[in-house]
Amino acid sequence: MPRTADHEERRRQIAVAVCELISEGGLDAVTVARTAGSAGISVGLVQHYFRTKDAMLLHAFRYASARIRGRIEERISAGIRHHQPISRVLAEAMAELVPLDETRRTEFRVARAFAGRALDVPELADVDAETARALRDDLAQAVHNGKECGEVAPDLDPWPAAVRLAAVAEGLAMQVYRDPSGVNKIPATALTASIIDAELAAVFTGECRQYIAKGRPEAYGNPS
Repeated sequence: MPRTADHEERRRQIAVAVCELISEGGLDAVTVARTAGSAGISVGLVQHYFRTKDAMLLHAFRYASARIRGRIEERISAGIRHHQPISRVLAEAMAELVPLDETRRTEFRVARAFAGRALDVPELADVDAETARALRDDLAQAVHNGKECGEVAPDLDPWPAAVRLAAVAEGLAMQVYRDPSGVNKIPATALTASIIDAELAAVFTGECRQYIAKGRPEAYGNPS
């Protein structure tokens, strides 16, 4: 009997194949046969794990999202080790949402393909909404914790601030992806940093009185 690890590896292979197909040819390039060929496995094995294209797309979207979340968690861990204020860690985390390299461009394209498909498939739309809500929740938590440590004014409402920061990150990601040469009057990395820093500066207006309490990543929003 195949081990659980074998199943996970097969599912990972399929997710990677779907992401590569979307990156190269868009959503229309994804078929069971092409996915099987790209993954180096049989059509029957792909169909064993995913009966429909939507199921494969959902899995690829979750795979890409998990990769982003993993990098964000690495940023948080580094912030804890180096005793960085919440605003600085949040700036680096938000930059992971912007397609500044080939990996992030692929992830962004997968997310866009999924969002487009979700317009017509309610089950996918629910997952898309949940993913966006999780980002806003993380940002709101980070702002709330900023209030506790003195980086954010006591009377600032975390939720509108979180919606604003999410909108900035998502809009900036689209601008960079859609027309990288157009935004590259300033190098994309520098542009991203300057815009994100400016938006965070409007929210995190104070000095941090303390760093992570007891070393807990929750102080940065606990993106899980």
